[in-house]
Amino acid sequence: PGCSKLRCISWNTDQGWIACGGEGALLKVLRLDGATQKEVQKAAAAAAAGGGNALAQNQTLEGHSNAVVCATWNSAFNKLTTSDEAGLIIVWTLYNGTWYEEMINNRNKGMVKDMKWTPSGEKICIAYDDGAVIVGSVDGNRLWGKELSMQLSLLEWSPDGRFILFCNAAGECHTYESNGNAVAKVPLYCNEGYVGPCKMVGIDWYAGSMGHPEPNCPVLVLCLDNGRMQLMRHDMDDNAICIDTGIKPHAVKWNHNGSVSGHRASTQ
Repeated sequence: PGCSKLRCISWNTDQGWIACGGEGALLKVLRLDGATQKEVQKAAAAAAAGGGNALAQNQTLEGHSNAVVCATWNSAFNKLTTSDEAGLIIVWTLYNGTWYEEMINNRNKGMVKDMKWTPSGEKICIAYDDGAVIVGSVDGNRLWGKELSMQLSLLEWSPDGRFILFCNAAGECHTYESNGNAVAKVPLYCNEGYVGPCKMVGIDWYAGSMGHPEPNCPVLVLCLDNGRMQLMRHDMDDNAICIDTGIKPHAVKWNHNGSVSGHRASTQ
């Protein structure tokens, strides 16, 4: 709307909701008929036959005053969490088919770089650019906060919610326990021999909610902006699959059942 530039997009694959955030405090929640994982196959067949998906819902959410840069879903508890450039975080909840503002939080310092709910939806982790980390519960209580000595860029929960992976501006990835204790630095075998600066642009740990395509298959993917990526069975996997994609990636994500890792990228 109004040619606003999008800054983030997030798809709730369980229920078919799509959140779009962007410049001018833009925040919209859309829902397409046939947008859930159970309906995807049917929708794909319809599209192949020349049909299209109908827009079942289009709601503008008002509450932000700055560009919305981050959005994450909690499908287990029907919640959407968004953040803008000023650091304002809003939790939205679904009631009778409409999204309403439920909670607001503003640290008044730093910008949110990433935030993720655990696969169970019981906890959220928020990472700020200045190294601050806050973990809270689904009912709005703050569980703990910590200042990490690095500029954060991305985060990801382990499938069981016991560990959090933090990526920093230097292209490193570090494992922490869910209570904030440091564990180890994740080895990046895919970047061995590379000379020059690089940063992490994508991390995704498939939670296994739809099963696995085969036993002991990779579930964790990390991707650098130099085109190198690695697939791991866990965060300390010393037999990671390393790939030089030859493209300039901007994001990475597993599909619904962990059989395909998709990348948003441009050619170098």
